[in-house]
Amino acid sequence: MSVLELDAVTYSYPGAPAPALDGVTLEIPDGQLVLVTGTSGSGKSTLLRTASGLVPHFHGGTFAGTAMVAGLDTRDHGPGELSTVVGTLFQDPETQTVMTTVRAEISFGLENRGEPPAAVARAVEEVSLALGIAHLLDRATDELSGGELQRVALGAALAGRPELVVLDEPTSQLDPVAGDELIGLLRRWNEDFDTAILFSEHRLERCLAAADRVIAMRDGRIACDGTPDEFLAWAGRAASALQTPGAKLLGDLGITPVPGVKRARAALRERGLLPTAQRGPESDAPRPRRRGGRLAGLGRRRDRDGHAAAALEFRGVWHELRSGPVILRDVSLQLRAGERVALMGRNGAGKSTLLRHAAGLAEATRGAVRHPGRVALLLQNPNDYLVHERVSQEASDEQLRRVGLDPPAFASRHPRELSGGERQRLALAIVLGDGSDPAAAVCLDEPTRGMDRERKAQLARLLCDLDAAVLVATHDPEFVAAFAERVVLLADGAVIADGPTREVLSGGSYFATETARILSGWGGVLTASEGAAALAGLHARARGVVA
Repeated sequence: MSVLELDAVTYSYPGAPAPALDGVTLEIPDGQLVLVTGTSGSGKSTLLRTASGLVPHFHGGTFAGTAMVAGLDTRDHGPGELSTVVGTLFQDPETQTVMTTVRAEISFGLENRGEPPAAVARAVEEVSLALGIAHLLDRATDELSGGELQRVALGAALAGRPELVVLDEPTSQLDPVAGDELIGLLRRWNEDFDTAILFSEHRLERCLAAADRVIAMRDGRIACDGTPDEFLAWAGRAASALQTPGAKLLGDLGITPVPGVKRARAALRERGLLPTAQRGPESDAPRPRRRGGRLAGLGRRRDRDGHAAAALEFRGVWHELRSGPVILRDVSLQLRAGERVALMGRNGAGKSTLLRHAAGLAEATRGAVRHPGRVALLLQNPNDYLVHERVSQEASDEQLRRVGLDPPAFASRHPRELSGGERQRLALAIVLGDGSDPAAAVCLDEPTRGMDRERKAQLARLLCDLDAAVLVATHDPEFVAAFAERVVLLADGAVIADGPTREVLSGGSYFATETARILSGWGGVLTASEGAAALAGLHARARGVVA
């Protein structure tokens, strides 16, 4: 029996100029792990909302066709009834949280179904251990970081062991370790309980190798439906924006792309292209490029010693809770005007708290934060910035174009009907403003949440063109490699590393790009294009020596 059957499903959001789903026919059997991908606005989230019954019952609009979930017709059964067979986690876990403590949140659905207390307690304990959140059970939900809240919402979705689990970018707010662990957990859950899992992701390098099947959406239609290998072959021909870095590295070298670091290394080794030394000489890799045609801080206001003046400075900042942990520990950082810095670290390391201090939303218990002008802050939840009923009321046409939102296509739409990535870009347009009050520093907290690779590249170019200091908290090393000159790594609220991007990201396993992982940090290479050029050059020189 198929747990999900869609037959010629067409759906349009209220007032949308084109359907979000257009004649989609799809069947997912029991026990299959299915990855849904596509560029922003391609219909991924709408497909998942259809599987959970939120489309059309919650979002309204016009719906045609048939959607059957575990034998239930979604036209006759709403999200409440479907929740007994479908566990759901969407991009905004904060909007799904209804209880005040983690234990109560995970228990809520089970108690509503009338499960006995012992069964509820067992299910909460098991799912919290599986997700690594047992230590959070008695914490208040409003005190959790974005990544912690995401895992709690997932725990609530899995606790009842539904027949189908629907997840919209479940790793978007998780650090690299937690993200890998979550994908492994989904694979184990799928195998242990024969649960069908339907999930979307933009960072395909994290999860492609774990999937049984990949569905790529384009303009509301299914453009590709096949195995991970078949998907990569299709992406190389028809959708380069969906290629993983590893697939692009292999493709640029004329090798058939394969998913996963292990298989990519094997493919390079088979052709004699995998460097034998872990780290080659600096000359083997391209030199870091200056971005924006200038050096950070050049030609800007300088202090009395002739150095570019700090646009944002943290001096010995501590953030201590009266009856809880220390969140920040003696953090001292300085950013010059035009400097682009990535803030990385595991969930709960203090990244979001540090950004809140920069914008004055939190007060240091010791130390000080200094900046000569306005600090623009984009927090993790873009919905916090959307207060009007039309996109055109939120931002001007010029602001929309700046972040890649075409005014004719978006101006008349309701902000809450946009995809996660589109809402993120709209919130960024609001934060950056119209230029009448330029910010001295721009701080962004997980700004790539919901964005595809093309939009991330666009955002990186935008950040590189800003005159302000830029501080971005992110778990995405590929994005960091595209925009940052420097990486600051936090752990337990303290700075443990602060250096050039290439030094910090090239030699690790978690805080590293996929290309760096494939090449084991060789030559300090970070990106696929750099890696292909360096390997081709190395191979050419080797052949010359042999000749």
